Amino acid sequence: MGQEYFWWGPMWFMPMMMPVVMLVAVIVCLYLMFGRSGFRPPGEAGTPAGGETALDILKKRYARGEIGKDEFEQMKRDIMA
Repeated sequence: MGQEYFWWGPMWFMPMMMPVVMLVAVIVCLYLMFGRSGFRPPGEAGTPAGGETALDILKKRYARGEIGKDEFEQMKRDIMA
């Protein structure tokens, strides 16, 4: 009778550790997906990863003479809306 008890050995520990291992795996996956890349939810305002906003690009195009004043003002209103 005493031998059957010791047959399990350290295996009693595994069912208790499995939720912990799964939680750690989920946390690592979430960190790899969102933590390092500076994830921002869709629709959140701010500067994109490249550092230029749409308004910055528009100002540069106007400064280079690619677009006129009227077109610049209309596009600026569209961006700001």
